Amino acid sequence: MARAARLALAGELHYLLQIGHNRAPVFADTNDRETYLAMLRDAASQFRVAIHAYAVLESEVHLLATPGQADSLSRAMQSLGRRYVSAFNRRHGRSGALWQGRFRAAPIDGDTLGHVATLQVELAPVTAGLAGAADDWPWSSAAHHLGQRRDPLVTEHASYWSLGNTPFEREHAHAVRLRSGLSPIAAARIERSVMQGRPVGPAPFLARIEQRTGQTLEIRPRGRPTRRTD
Repeated sequence: MARAARLALAGELHYLLQIGHNRAPVFADTNDRETYLAMLRDAASQFRVAIHAYAVLESEVHLLATPGQADSLSRAMQSLGRRYVSAFNRRHGRSGALWQGRFRAAPIDGDTLGHVATLQVELAPVTAGLAGAADDWPWSSAAHHLGQRRDPLVTEHASYWSLGNTPFEREHAHAVRLRSGLSPIAAARIERSVMQGRPVGPAPFLARIEQRTGQTLEIRPRGRPTRRTD
């Protein structure tokens, strides 16, 4: 059976997730993570993908990105995947697959969920139990958004700019929201959509995606329709 086409839309925000094969570690040390991030920067530049937030964990990678063209995400991630797997296998004397199939991705409504998704990406190390706070984990975009360092990989999303009129205001607002954490319901909603490859956002956003793609996005219950008795 042919694989379902991944929904990717030029100019829309997307949440991406890469998972190691059988959730095995895909980064052994700092060198691996720095290599991956350098390759990600090259691929994003080459294929016109803006990276707004990222977190490189041990067995997975979380990304928030906007592609310049419909095929930009696939081309960038395929290029990155091939280069990184080759470098990792060569460095660690192994062979075979590294990632668990294709990367997962879902369009996100940037207007209402852009900053929520940014927080979810940067809190991923905390959620995974790898760090006590987002800025304790050095391999993410949290330090950039908190003003602790400038990260050339990051293109700030409009939802981040809306946090304040000055860098200090934006950094402070971001810090407050990182400390507050995410609603488990909101986090689960985004995670479910990413795993299913389905857009997430309010009704007007979904209607716009339906119009652009010609696809019906309503989730219908399984089984036969309920029989009316009136």
